[in-house]
Amino acid sequence: MQLRNPARSWGLVTRLLHWTIVGLIGAMAWLGLSMVDMPPTPAKINTYALHKSVGLTLLALVVVRVIWRLLAGAPRPVAGTPSWQARIASLTHIGLYVLLLAIPFSGWLFNSASGYPLQWFKQFNVPALAGQDEGLAQLAHQVHVWGFWLLIAMIAAHAGAALYHHLFLGDDTLRRMLPGYRPTANETEQ
Repeated sequence: MQLRNPARSWGLVTRLLHWTIVGLIGAMAWLGLSMVDMPPTPAKINTYALHKSVGLTLLALVVVRVIWRLLAGAPRPVAGTPSWQARIASLTHIGLYVLLLAIPFSGWLFNSASGYPLQWFKQFNVPALAGQDEGLAQLAHQVHVWGFWLLIAMIAAHAGAALYHHLFLGDDTLRRMLPGYRPTANETEQ
């Protein structure tokens, strides 16, 4: 079982991080969209606390993912992929990483500038990124909300491109990120 990214596929660590992050993004989207309409009860406070804790976890995993990507590299594009598509895929990955870092940081900054304490799953306090500042809180909130919608659009484009490659081009672009994918012997060569 290949941990690092071989020349023609994604390794186990990358796939595990990818799908864990995808699941957490789904959970964060559901929490974030549902919590704003909740009545002001202890359940709403607990949902916000969960959203913040999962967001901090997501931030940590994305940092690990970026570091791993720098260490393990990325496989070459599937044979026959035009260079313009490979460049767009690279730019999309960079955009996804930027948003996956900016959204949790902006949420953390929004929380800090709003003057709220921040805990990670009620285990320990997380330091504030800034002092209380209404203007900064509003800016951070806007970055958080608009960043989320831009992330959703980029995820849709990313997934759509993978499905296009799978359904219409019949190549391994999607398959090589799926759990259980086993590259052939020549794909595992570095």
